[in-house]
Amino acid sequence: MTTFHRSLVLGCSALALASCGADEIVSPGTGGNITINNPSAPAPSPTPTPTPTSSLVTPAAGCPTISDPTGLTDSGTISGPTGEYRVCTLPARFTASSTLPYIEGLLYRMNGRVDVGEDGGPSDTGADTDVQLTIEPGAIIYASGASFLNVNRGNTIQANGTAERPIIFTSRDNVQGLNTDNSAGQWGGVVLSGRAPVTDCIAPGATPGTTACERQVEGAAQPALFGGATGDDSSGSMKFVQIRYSGFVLSGDNELQSLTTGGVGSGTTLENIMSFNSSDDGVEFFGGRVNVKRLIVVGAEDDSIDTDTGVKANMQFVIAVQRPGVGDTIIEADSTNGLEEQTPRQNTRISNATFIHNGGDQDQAIRIRGFADYTIVNSILVDATGGTPCLRIDGTETLDRTSGPDEAGPVAFNSFVLDCATDFRDSSGGVTAADIQARYEAGSNNNANFTNTLTMTFLNGSNEAGVAVFDPTALSSFFVEPEQIGAVYPSISDWVEGWTCNSATVSFDGDVTNCTSLPVYDS
Repeated sequence: MTTFHRSLVLGCSALALASCGADEIVSPGTGGNITINNPSAPAPSPTPTPTPTSSLVTPAAGCPTISDPTGLTDSGTISGPTGEYRVCTLPARFTASSTLPYIEGLLYRMNGRVDVGEDGGPSDTGADTDVQLTIEPGAIIYASGASFLNVNRGNTIQANGTAERPIIFTSRDNVQGLNTDNSAGQWGGVVLSGRAPVTDCIAPGATPGTTACERQVEGAAQPALFGGATGDDSSGSMKFVQIRYSGFVLSGDNELQSLTTGGVGSGTTLENIMSFNSSDDGVEFFGGRVNVKRLIVVGAEDDSIDTDTGVKANMQFVIAVQRPGVGDTIIEADSTNGLEEQTPRQNTRISNATFIHNGGDQDQAIRIRGFADYTIVNSILVDATGGTPCLRIDGTETLDRTSGPDEAGPVAFNSFVLDCATDFRDSSGGVTAADIQARYEAGSNNNANFTNTLTMTFLNGSNEAGVAVFDPTALSSFFVEPEQIGAVYPSISDWVEGWTCNSATVSFDGDVTNCTSLPVYDS
């Protein structure tokens, strides 16, 4: 029997363990018995939903002046359980660098698609609009329907919150107190469009990874392009950011994720990002050079992490937790199509992840395919459903390939433990469960018969502490050498505190609000 120790959160004992084709920037998805026990560590105090009191928020007097000539539109006020707020609607396009300050009693609103600057094309010709949108710590931006934020090529965002005051992108329903822990898909999301290399070009005959190879954000009424040949391109910086209730269907089956990057370069900073209840993927990275530290994905209704079209990605300290019975895979890597030989080849490397698959009985928790190169080290995968195999790898080229253009070698696993009733499954392309097991066992310090001792869903216990650590700095200078496997262990447990929000799926910090509520600051 798999024993999953769980804290009592939000006033009840909640079990937190609860395909996108390469031609789209939007996406269309073992445990055994689980015993819920009180954790050995003290459970966080429940945070009640705010009730009307004399300390309710009152609306700011007006909207601030910003540098953009269109400015902000005073759209009256909006009320919810935390009080009444002044609503300042953003322009449809920022044409000058502007700052959105935090002001008590004020919310920013997106009314449809909001662009940062004009698209500067696949290379810098000296004609970039160079618009920078700065969002100050504590600011809250809300939207509904098909609204989304798109940072165009040649422009940047500086959305740098703090642990005490994160920046929150959320839905109108969240402001009005209409959401539950299962709400999702109420607005679009955040899109960063850059000039780093991509594959699967929209132009026939274009050479992948060059300035001739571009892709488009599908579903957008007006073109939103990304891609180029600038590996170190910068789309700016996002730190201590929550993106809640995103994934609205823009057109047909096209829906955005909480955070979508297209051709984002290594000059972009992504740290302390939380995706909550996206109706599609939690995050999806299309091509480019993506580096992410301290990523949390909770309640995604499709894949928690989706990587595609030649992305080179490094991620460290990652938590992905599905809502019970909701969601597809934890990881989907690339698509199987006729463009698999294109370069750059996807090469994603993850260290220190804690993955909790609880999306019902699915085909697999992790699926790697499309000739993608993939490495997972110092990580934990728990299937709480009892019916979902942990690992699927499609095609012998993905599983074993050692040579070819831009080839990084076979998929690799080191210090990666599995707590699943079924660890491996037969896959397409002639790959059997035994083949995948052999590749897994070729790594160091792996254990497919692991019994997790996690508490609070994500915090390491004695069994996790006993697993030898693989030094990820051998993979890239992006990584730091950890003390333990997994995303959260006692000496670094505070990284999830302050800037996150709680739900019945998982509670991070007894001092923060529920995701169904807005935070209220003293001043």
